[in-house]
Amino acid sequence: MPPPDQKAGISSHDEALISALPPYRSGDPAGPVDKRQASRANAGMSWQPEIDEIRRRKTLALRQGGEAAIARQHAKGKLSVRERIDALLDDGSFDEIGPGAGVSTRGENGELLNFSPANFVLGFGKINGRRVVVGGEDFTMKGGSPSAAGLRKSIYTEDVALKYRVPLVRLHEGAGGSVGGAGGPSLPSPVFDRARFKSVAQCMAQVPVAAAAMGAVAGLPAGRLVSSHFSVMSKSTAQVLTAGPAVVERAMGEKKTKDELGGAQIHTKNGTVDNGAEEERECLVQIRQFLTYMPDNVWSTAPVSACDDRVDRREDALVDLVPRDRRRAFDMRKGLELILDQGSFFEMGKGYGRSQITGLARLNGQPVGIWANDGRHLAGSMTADGAHKARRFMELCETFTLPIISFVDEPGFMIGSKAEKEATIRHGSTAVLTAALTTVPWASVMVRRSFGVAQAAHYGPDSLVLAWPSAESGPLPVEGGVAIAFRREIAAAPDPDAKRRELEEMLAARQSPFPRAEALSVHDLIDPRDTRQMLCRWIDRVQPLLPALTGPTGFSVRP
Repeated sequence: MPPPDQKAGISSHDEALISALPPYRSGDPAGPVDKRQASRANAGMSWQPEIDEIRRRKTLALRQGGEAAIARQHAKGKLSVRERIDALLDDGSFDEIGPGAGVSTRGENGELLNFSPANFVLGFGKINGRRVVVGGEDFTMKGGSPSAAGLRKSIYTEDVALKYRVPLVRLHEGAGGSVGGAGGPSLPSPVFDRARFKSVAQCMAQVPVAAAAMGAVAGLPAGRLVSSHFSVMSKSTAQVLTAGPAVVERAMGEKKTKDELGGAQIHTKNGTVDNGAEEERECLVQIRQFLTYMPDNVWSTAPVSACDDRVDRREDALVDLVPRDRRRAFDMRKGLELILDQGSFFEMGKGYGRSQITGLARLNGQPVGIWANDGRHLAGSMTADGAHKARRFMELCETFTLPIISFVDEPGFMIGSKAEKEATIRHGSTAVLTAALTTVPWASVMVRRSFGVAQAAHYGPDSLVLAWPSAESGPLPVEGGVAIAFRREIAAAPDPDAKRRELEEMLAARQSPFPRAEALSVHDLIDPRDTRQMLCRWIDRVQPLLPALTGPTGFSVRP
């Protein structure tokens, strides 16, 4: 919430602007003028009346839907759109576009009686000193359902980001159009009008796009929310809806609340949004963090940060991270923390496709994409959801020229009737082909298992391949292979379980990484404690290659 001495719903930046404006007398379109100004105006020599009206309009625009509407926002634990923008951007950096857009009413003598601003706020700003475009619906006016001017500014948002080739941030709270309309009948768009969503698609192909759901988001704003590279929603205040409860009940006969239809507990698990946040300000923190890993556009490379984490740091905890008992799982995220620049891992999509871990991080200051398996969920196997998550993440890294590092513990595609119903093989094959079509540098660390067709998704073209002593690989896991190849022998044994274990141990020895190293099937077999140093050396080698890989990307048709 805003500090007590700040007017409700008005950001500190906008409050400063209002304070700089002269006082205004109700009913006086010209506002205060000195005697010389009044004399010149009466003589038809001055534009002071119009200048004062401009100031009056800007004052009214900054007050949004009024103090009562903003107070209702605060009562629900939500900020106004201007407070959100102020909290997101560097102090004093917001440069608004179109503050005078809206609708005015005038008296009989042409004096300005009232001005209702567009219910969408748009402008430039800076995040950590880097320029961005930011926009969002103003829920204090019409519940964010776009006015004519608000819709025009909303549509313009992507065009501005594309023209200036800077990241785009959208802060959503509102719905699409209403059947009631506003301002009387108007002509629909002509058949020759440009496709409204073309610029949305172009933005995703050219500049980083981050979006947040801060309250109820439905219709067009919901489509814009998910048309992003990173999305986050407030767990306490936001819902994402194709249609609201009233429409759902009328059309489907389902009586559900907004949270039951589209709360964070649903959309952080089904992949609609990447991350959840406890409240609005945390959403903004996550967006700022995400953008630190991103370049300004696809024609530039991501900024390399100063790093005080030693390249040769060796963590003894990595030695026994992977248990010798092949049936025991381990904490892959702990391993990532020990290898990557300390505190740099920013996970995306943790609640969705949980057998796969995806996120951004740094190695010696260089932003990289991280993909790993979580063996504590479905043994790390690739589900349909996990494959979709991995594919989308690889496309993000390819689009913005981020090197990819895969920490492999892949037992293969998920099996069983549920997996078949979810078309796992189709989605999994898409991930495999996506990896094959990437051009960014890859490094793959064989931590444990690497089996089946699914393993191919973890190795990009010309990938640096490092193997830990715990690595094992082959066409399929030992357990499955023994069950198929030695089924009759096991059944005929006096002690089938003992025979199965004997065969599994024998074949597991054949899947050791040492024969792979001897055959140059890996670049090196390493002490896990050397992983950070080896990857940092690799980063140093590939950094000079990155500028030549920038520019728009494209993928051919995939399954």
